[in-house]
Amino acid sequence: MTLMLDYTFMLADAVSGGVAPEAFAAAQGSFAAAHAAVAARHASGELGFFDLPRRRDLVAQVLEYAARVRGTYRDVVLLGIGGSALGPLALRNALCAPQWNGLDDAGRGGLPRLHVLDNVDPLTIAAVLDRVQLADALFLVVSKSGGTAETMAQYPVVRARLEGAGLPLANHLVFVTDPEKGALRPIANAEGLTALDIPANVGGRFSVLSPVGTLPAALLGIDIESLLAGAGDMVHRCASSDLARNPAGVFATLQWLADTSGGKHVHVLMPYADPLREMAAWFVQLWAESLGKERGAGDHVGPTPVPALGATDQHSQVQLFMEGSRDKTVTFLAVETPARDVRIPGAHADVPDLAYLGGHSLWELLNIERRATAGALATRGRPSMTITLPQVDPWHLGALMMFLEIATAYAGALYGVNAFDQPGVELGKRYTYGMMGRPGFEGARGEFAKLPQSNPARIIG
Repeated sequence: MTLMLDYTFMLADAVSGGVAPEAFAAAQGSFAAAHAAVAARHASGELGFFDLPRRRDLVAQVLEYAARVRGTYRDVVLLGIGGSALGPLALRNALCAPQWNGLDDAGRGGLPRLHVLDNVDPLTIAAVLDRVQLADALFLVVSKSGGTAETMAQYPVVRARLEGAGLPLANHLVFVTDPEKGALRPIANAEGLTALDIPANVGGRFSVLSPVGTLPAALLGIDIESLLAGAGDMVHRCASSDLARNPAGVFATLQWLADTSGGKHVHVLMPYADPLREMAAWFVQLWAESLGKERGAGDHVGPTPVPALGATDQHSQVQLFMEGSRDKTVTFLAVETPARDVRIPGAHADVPDLAYLGGHSLWELLNIERRATAGALATRGRPSMTITLPQVDPWHLGALMMFLEIATAYAGALYGVNAFDQPGVELGKRYTYGMMGRPGFEGARGEFAKLPQSNPARIIG
């Protein structure tokens, strides 16, 4: 079985605040145009993420390296940020972390632990480097351009530690970067370091099914062949320009209509399974950085993605979803069969507030709470849809990630923006480079110096 999308509660004939069924039907033309635009960019060679499930050369790179070093390292430390970190984190937490919590090396079958350094807070960086045994650690430096300031600041810190310990760099450093360009590839070539490829036509937030995600996954023992097979199946399922037959098209079109015609500018992704918690964080970057754009002077578009977790956020954000501004859609991530379940014993038969739980299971409770939340939202006219995975395994994770990536591509075309750039991020980067003294960015430093300065009269301390 593959994943299923139930969009019943997104339509106004089921939920008063939903999209009118006739508007959804009329969107077939808009979707067909979006599908054609995305297909044309793919055919031109621009959108390489569609092809990752069948890139046997990349799979071979990963599997050959993982086989060569299997059993060598206790810890793998990934240096990366944005898509270079969020995808590997989502895979690790979904497919490894729940079973491995508290296990020693033997309990993990000799497989390493994965640490992801996705920021430059010195407290975190120093703590991880102090905790791992350098001689038993492998460091993955993940940056397509080799110019990402945060990752490139982490790299020399790690390199200096390895050199200070007298360890051979070639045994402890692996680069994941552009096949030809950027700062890291020449270093790897000159120093004999292993370097795996991020295809030139695959952007960072669409790179989880490249060695960015498949290398750390393979090192953790995740079946990347199955991961990619699930993704490939989703590419096939989304080949149709018929909206009713294209699941990613339905998701993108309904979210677009809800935003642009229904005022639903906030899109919540709410997994009801702890292993999928980081999937919501991964989706937030994918949706936000791809769709939040300026189409022209003063014409700004893009929904705001929000992560939530069921049932935890039933005691937090759901109050807002139920009674706050009518500006949200909620997409639930459901799992049909858990990796394990726990029965709730009967206890305190004389206490009605406890006795009713006996004989049920924790998984039953979690899924009933999801259905109850969707129903409660529906009664208040709050639209939602549900993506159901038969189980959390590599095949279905690959399908889910490809589903959301393709939906993002369609949504970009529907909004009339380029979903594959991030111009709004670049100015802050330029200012950072200028203030840090990077050659070629002296002008940006001058621009920053001309900005309004903090007014002492407006500082309270």
